[in-house]
Amino acid sequence: MRSALISGQAQNNIILVLEDNYKDWLSDQHNNDQLWLESIKFEGKGHSTLPSENNSLKIICCIPSLNNFFLAGDLAKQLPLHTYQIDLSALTHYGNVDQETLALTHFRFAVSWGLGAYEFSQYKKTSKEKALLAIDDESLLSEANNMVESIVLTRDLINTPASDMMPEDLAQTMQALASAYEGSFSEIIGQELLDQNYPLIHAVGRASVHEPRLLELVWGDEDAPAITLVGKGICFDSGGLNIKTGNFMRQMKKDMGGAAHVLGLAKLIMAQNLPIRLRVLVAAAENAISGNAFRPGDIIESRKGLTVEIDNTDAEGRLVLCDALDDACSESPELIIDFATLTGACRVALGTELPGFFCNDEEVAAGLNESALDCLDPIWRLPLHQAYNDMLKSHFADTLNSAETGFGGAITAALYLEKFISNETPWVHFDVMAWNLRGLPSRPVGGEALGLRAVYEYLKQRFA
Repeated sequence: MRSALISGQAQNNIILVLEDNYKDWLSDQHNNDQLWLESIKFEGKGHSTLPSENNSLKIICCIPSLNNFFLAGDLAKQLPLHTYQIDLSALTHYGNVDQETLALTHFRFAVSWGLGAYEFSQYKKTSKEKALLAIDDESLLSEANNMVESIVLTRDLINTPASDMMPEDLAQTMQALASAYEGSFSEIIGQELLDQNYPLIHAVGRASVHEPRLLELVWGDEDAPAITLVGKGICFDSGGLNIKTGNFMRQMKKDMGGAAHVLGLAKLIMAQNLPIRLRVLVAAAENAISGNAFRPGDIIESRKGLTVEIDNTDAEGRLVLCDALDDACSESPELIIDFATLTGACRVALGTELPGFFCNDEEVAAGLNESALDCLDPIWRLPLHQAYNDMLKSHFADTLNSAETGFGGAITAALYLEKFISNETPWVHFDVMAWNLRGLPSRPVGGEALGLRAVYEYLKQRFA
């Protein structure tokens, strides 16, 4: 997607005004502007075009609050196809907004403009042109574009149909990302997974003609703090032999949403050159059905050595993750963060637009919550309630992969993953929807990055 954010200035202005200050602003405007806005019954909500005596456009855009990341909404699609610049002077004059808040507002408006211009049009014969936003602050433009491009990458990966987004396609994307930022890329494929002791990744993906893989990207100074990101890359989830019904299978191209999140986050970290040693692991597989599919009741020894009894083949994401998480712990990083479209239970608890997270470190959890508030990217911590480990007890193996009851399903899934984390390693697990069921300002229906900005903000504040 061509960026909707460009360098420079423009003749067309978007005047940003707080709704509470609209009447004060209006009273100071030219009489013609006052008469025009009154004649069209504009009441200081939303946006309107003001008449102009020259060829330039003047847009009045009223917002209820600055406490909203998606300030630009869908203006890039709604306004005439011109290049605009933002005028923040009314916020200072009528709203007493300080310079730091003004700069933050400019950044949020720019990013949300770029995200509002997003359209997944790879499979369309035509796509609509979008209005552009000019920014004369090169540092702000660079950071805003980096943020937009990283979220666009996440959205594009999720939106791409499974026919074009299998483990080998994820591998190509990850390899290109490593190459673009001078990182290294490697992969373990098919039978090699068994040879190198990743038995659960292999078991989940062995029924597919698309061989399962463990993908690895490494970037950054070897002496910098080590951070490992782990992503669930189930490129399509039929449910396996515990097959999903059609309505639950319909959007399962998005089951690699965790992988899309860590790749988008990795791109942002590298583009912004955060001073960390980054390692990204993506466990990529298709959970398909064939004669050699893994079965309910099978017992498989994991990379860590724990035996896992398969209660449900549709609880496959945690199986591929646990081998990857054990590998992640082997290097004793300062922090492991995984993203996964793991449970419907988390969606029942929090809805589709609020990602849940689990954490075994109080200081890290508090830092994430603070960063989420700072950057207006809401997340919600759920408990690693240890008593529920009883639900994962097996009569025949070290653990079940899934509790027999659906109650507390997000928690029992996280507790399963925790079994593969070394006690001394700080770890965060995000359980995300990765999909917008409804269109919201700057967030169209389809693939979505949830919690990505919060995690980036935390890493930036902690390490930069």
